[in-house]
Amino acid sequence: MMMQLQETSPNQKNSLFNAMNRFIGAVNNMDQTIMLPSMLRDVPLEEDRHMSPLKSSDEDEGDMYSYYQLLKSIRRDIEWGVRCAAADEMRKGSMKITRMNSSASTSSSASSLSSEDDEEEDEDLEKQFQYHLTGLQGVLSKLTLQANSLTKRYKKEIGIGGWGQ
Repeated sequence: MMMQLQETSPNQKNSLFNAMNRFIGAVNNMDQTIMLPSMLRDVPLEEDRHMSPLKSSDEDEGDMYSYYQLLKSIRRDIEWGVRCAAADEMRKGSMKITRMNSSASTSSSASSLSSEDDEEEDEDLEKQFQYHLTGLQGVLSKLTLQANSLTKRYKKEIGIGGWGQ
């Protein structure tokens, strides 16, 4: 269960935690508003500019129901973690490779790492973290807009456009 924020300072406004809370809140609102998700079947996304980025070029079909399911799935992954068989298999495979590499390596190669290499790796990790954190916050912001847009579109479809805002 997520902790409730009591006060949001200007510095915390763009935190990953707040971005996740905004997305989860938008999806919860969407889930509570959409009483009949099946009504979203066969409703095209073309009318909505916020929903168009969800459409992949490989995918010809894209109705609002599939994106409703996608947003709920992403929320579940954020709340409970990502667990899938493919990821487990990849992890097992990489562990085998790592074991083979570590058993084949000699102690002299381990001692050849200099402190400069360690600093470069640390700097690289920090850059990678910043890059992925920025990307994740951007994706969560877009997904939040899409969840809100899907909710508004559903209200419009059933004729309660201005209700509850």
